[in-house]
Amino acid sequence: MKKFLLSAGILCGGLLLAACGSNGGTAESSAGKEAAKDEKIKVVATFYPMYDFAKEVVGDEGEVSLLIPAGTEPHDYEPSAKDMAAISDADVLVYNVDEFETWIDNVKDNLNEDKTLVIEAADDIELLEASGSSHDHSHEGEDDHDHESEEAHDHDEEADDHDHGGKDPHVWTDPVMAIKEVQEIADELGERYPEKKAAFDKNAAAYIAKLQELDQEYQAAFKDAKNKTFLVQHAAFGYLAHQYGLTQESIAGISPDQEPTPARLAELKHFVEDHGVSVIYFEENANSKVAETLSNETGVKLSVLNPLESLTNEQMKAGENYISVMEDNLEALKESIN
Repeated sequence: MKKFLLSAGILCGGLLLAACGSNGGTAESSAGKEAAKDEKIKVVATFYPMYDFAKEVVGDEGEVSLLIPAGTEPHDYEPSAKDMAAISDADVLVYNVDEFETWIDNVKDNLNEDKTLVIEAADDIELLEASGSSHDHSHEGEDDHDHESEEAHDHDEEADDHDHGGKDPHVWTDPVMAIKEVQEIADELGERYPEKKAAFDKNAAAYIAKLQELDQEYQAAFKDAKNKTFLVQHAAFGYLAHQYGLTQESIAGISPDQEPTPARLAELKHFVEDHGVSVIYFEENANSKVAETLSNETGVKLSVLNPLESLTNEQMKAGENYISVMEDNLEALKESIN
């Protein structure tokens, strides 16, 4: 009887120890999951729109930093050794598309992508051909002079477009394409960090709702517009023009630093006269000398149209962001379109 009681006591003790061990393991596993969930991720975004989109999606789940400094022209940027160290130290790198961040392949070659997730926001977007003229192709009736002008313009921009693979990378200037980029960022982050996926999806949905409202504002503004042509400093608004049935004509090509030839300037003077252009749009963060010259020669006023490639520190501190600047752009475009 004593032997039985002793054996029973040992068995119960073993079961209690096993249960305690099991509970401890479960608690330890849960704690590990909670730690992973609470750990903030480090995200580096290449230039302003990618920074703003990533920040909206990441929310409180991480910290997003801007790689290309505020007020810097991103077309001419090349990462320094310090920049490379910041990228390597990050959990995530968000960029627009290879045709814009033309240096990205060199970065990938020197990056441990098992450690740092690389997200191409425009991965699922079909890029438009690069051109200074972005037309609504549903409309006909362009005359021979327009075609000859386009051919000369395309020839002048050939070298500039080649740097971007012959494609227009400015997808973010169209609110509809911006929605696609935000969704791509959320999907990629959710796949890498499934424990944070619900938060990313919720943040993305809230921001996309705002972008959809912005799209509706643009649709309403241009639905019944009689004049659909606008003249810009550089060809950064091709996707916006394509989305809303407008025609973009540009002084420079895809890069804002490209200098137009005298022949191109003469063509633009004719273009202003022939199309009744009332506003020439320039950029605050780029050299506007040519736009000013054309304005003086044609008597057409200047106005700002921001391609959002870079916001200054002052603009960011003042609370300006992608949506607020795009709303300002809409008001500016109404000067030409309406």
